[in-house]
Amino acid sequence: FLFAIIELLFSQYTDYSNLFIFLEFTAVSFGIISVLFARKNNILVYPTGLVSTLIFVYILLEWKLFGDFIINIYYSIMSVLGWYLWTRKKNGADEFPISIMNGKDYLISSLIFTITLLFVAFVYQFFDKFTDWTAYVDTLTTALFFVGMWLMAKRKIENWIIWVIADIISVPLYFYKGLTFSSMQFLLFTIIAILGYLEWKRLLQKQI
Repeated sequence: FLFAIIELLFSQYTDYSNLFIFLEFTAVSFGIISVLFARKNNILVYPTGLVSTLIFVYILLEWKLFGDFIINIYYSIMSVLGWYLWTRKKNGADEFPISIMNGKDYLISSLIFTITLLFVAFVYQFFDKFTDWTAYVDTLTTALFFVGMWLMAKRKIENWIIWVIADIISVPLYFYKGLTFSSMQFLLFTIIAILGYLEWKRLLQKQI
């Protein structure tokens, strides 16, 4: 029974090169490490995350998951921006501490979501890739991840809620596409995101 489960999960890797398997495993490992740092509100979330996102840029281009490909380019850029914002100090304290979204944040997040959704849909349509349900789901998760990354860079606690929703959707998407390690990563991300929200909530209460 155990062998059957293992075969179900990893049989698709028989046709993959050792380099591809190594790259995906490395990207997943650094992605998990990055999210663990994020949960602890540690700035190392960004350099470790960069390693993961840059590798995924290559992997996702190979698999023609254009939405997630764009996500990881965006992640890489936002990692640099987030890294910068998290280092900024004002009167000896973090200039961007953990906080709750305000009206302006909701407006910007809505704009990011809508613009991303339309842009990714245009990319899929332009390349005539709306041929499978994964394309539509990929378009949605791309928009959600764009918002989540922006809110994390601004240290808004609601970023974790966005991650939970998008991660749950991504689990079956990546498994269906044959990226089992990545699918398992998103399952783990879901759990960590829930714990991250609780941890940031505790830290936020300590700030008040």
